[in-house]
Amino acid sequence: MPLSLTSSVSTMRGIGEARAAALASLGIYTVEDLIRHYPRGYQRRGDVRTVSKAVDLLRSGGGEMPISLMLTVSAEPSYHVIRRGMSVLRFRAFDETGVCEITYFNQNFLRDTFHTGSEFRFFGRVTLEGRTLKMTSPIWEPVVPERSLPSIVPVYKLASGLSQKVLSTLIRDALTAVLSEITETLPADVMARSSLCTLPFALRNIHMPDDTDSLFRARRRLVFEEYFQFGLMMAAAGKPKTDVPAPKMELPDFSPLLRQLPYTLTGAQTRSIGEIAHDLASGVRMNRILLGDVGSGKTIVAAAAAFIAAKNGFQTAIMAPTEILAAQHARELTPLLQSLGFRVLLLTGSVTAAQKRKLYAEIESGAEIAIGTHALISAGVTFRNLGLVIEDEQHRFGVAQRAALAEKGETAHMLTMSATPIPRSLSLVAYGGLAVSRLDEMPPGRQKIDTFVVNETYRARLNGFIRKEVEAGHQVYIVCPAVEENPEAKKKASDDPEELTDLLLTEEAESTDRPPLKAAVEYAGHLSDTVFSDLTVGFVHGRMKSAEKDRIMRAFCEGEISILVSTTVIEVGVNVPNATLMIVENAERFGLAQLHQLRGRVGRGSAKSYCVLVSDAKGETAKRRLGVLRRSNDGFEIAEEDLALRGPGEFVGTGGAVHQHGKTMLPIPAESGDYDLLSEAMAEARLLLDRDPALSQAENAPLRDAVFKMRESLTNTLN
Repeated sequence: MPLSLTSSVSTMRGIGEARAAALASLGIYTVEDLIRHYPRGYQRRGDVRTVSKAVDLLRSGGGEMPISLMLTVSAEPSYHVIRRGMSVLRFRAFDETGVCEITYFNQNFLRDTFHTGSEFRFFGRVTLEGRTLKMTSPIWEPVVPERSLPSIVPVYKLASGLSQKVLSTLIRDALTAVLSEITETLPADVMARSSLCTLPFALRNIHMPDDTDSLFRARRRLVFEEYFQFGLMMAAAGKPKTDVPAPKMELPDFSPLLRQLPYTLTGAQTRSIGEIAHDLASGVRMNRILLGDVGSGKTIVAAAAAFIAAKNGFQTAIMAPTEILAAQHARELTPLLQSLGFRVLLLTGSVTAAQKRKLYAEIESGAEIAIGTHALISAGVTFRNLGLVIEDEQHRFGVAQRAALAEKGETAHMLTMSATPIPRSLSLVAYGGLAVSRLDEMPPGRQKIDTFVVNETYRARLNGFIRKEVEAGHQVYIVCPAVEENPEAKKKASDDPEELTDLLLTEEAESTDRPPLKAAVEYAGHLSDTVFSDLTVGFVHGRMKSAEKDRIMRAFCEGEISILVSTTVIEVGVNVPNATLMIVENAERFGLAQLHQLRGRVGRGSAKSYCVLVSDAKGETAKRRLGVLRRSNDGFEIAEEDLALRGPGEFVGTGGAVHQHGKTMLPIPAESGDYDLLSEAMAEARLLLDRDPALSQAENAPLRDAVFKMRESLTNTLN
């Protein structure tokens, strides 16, 4: 039975039950899924060096990247068992300029591969010991006269049970079988104006590029297609619903509220409050997002919105993703709003049953401001007159949770808040039909956090600095990229030469010799047992149960823990004025906006604060990115810099969320040139919708189906 795009991958030759399960873990179920599983990067194996050129490269200090050598085996390999579980296969190979020693560990199945006189292309890192050039566990390809070796080789994201070779073969087989049935999805005039190649050409060359130019054209086409379809989807979903009525609120006298403040509002705060007040007075449901950098004063803007609602006789619900953040909002807003005669309640999952009944009754009786976690959407909560819903860090709530809170007041105005800075140029794309208010001005007097980038050689001095800060009565955060060490991952990294020698054309893996990950659990144990055994060291991570996580964070907030080792679970919302030092391990593994968020956890009190980014990454791009943090404390400026360095693919996330780490909307790694392509694709999407708003014309049917599939996929991801 011939394969088609909709055929299950299990019908393909070479895919049994186990391999089908491995593919499923990557989201690959059909043949189309398989050919749309794009490489995460490429290896440039066609740039072949001679032995003498490789030696010169090493001596000049430029030997970090893998290279290719075309060599002839000079003698049969020697094989030795060093100890139980460890064997070594070693031989010499040569070209016209010199000799290279090749070594493989624990790969005795290669004993009958490398015969004297046979020629191979070896791809891997080279080292120089004395006058001898060496390669350890390089990728090898036999040189066959009638077959040319590919110069650019794809590298795919894998799952357990799949190798690069197996996945590449499966994708190649699938493309060969279905390439002729792939139909174009983009309108001909759009392709002509944007000089795009055809979809069949793009799919073939993204997996099996003929040359660098073909790969560039293929990637450009596929990136454009994703942004174009995403733009159509967001434009359709984001059309303002002008027919949804909502409470019409009159603008009150703000002077009683402003008199409570020990400071003057910034221009950005005043502007944002005015924009919100205008929406609340319109009689049409507000759907606005408030973007503000760490410390820009989002809470007082939320307080002003709640003040407007309360003065007009309406209730406000403020929902935060964690109990700690909800309690923090309650501490800041209660004295401010209660002094004006309004009731402020805090409802979280940890309150007792008796307290819940009392709080439920107060909310039903009309308490003006209810602050809480997802407990606010419990079945027992009934609002008497809910007019405004405020969601903090809304991307951390599920679709169902956000909808459930909105349904507590069928016509309530919606205000969401986010501390993730985003370039102005991407706001429209990222947030669809949401109106955007930006707090792009910091309150006067906020301290600058000094930021340093150091490597592992500074460890002793860094530990001394930690002790100095603690002895001065302050507290310290240490953020690690991993929860705990993974022996299986280590084994895979050491045993798979294809993974060891990845060379991507994208900046993400410019340096393939990435430092090992620091893991929070093990590192906290190490610090507690040895380096800081006389201090209180705690750890927290996202896999912990919420109650345990909140208990540890509360202990840190109350000063019972001096050093908190954590994953990025503390990225947003935690306010500990006594914390003065933020240390981020493996800083090269984080996005710039995320690092900026982490830095914002300190500098919240009167004491001088510091952020230290620890990285042994050798790649120039990683150094440039961390240098941005060292130079600037402006989150929006940092976001603009990151956009220029990495492109928009990792800013625009599923469903319009914005982030710089984790899963992104675009399945192809982002590059800095993508921003111009994004703008071009969005402009073309608007032009098409002006002509055919519902994509109902026959020629747009493939595009309509693709947009529907994208919307369905994103909905499933969010739910």
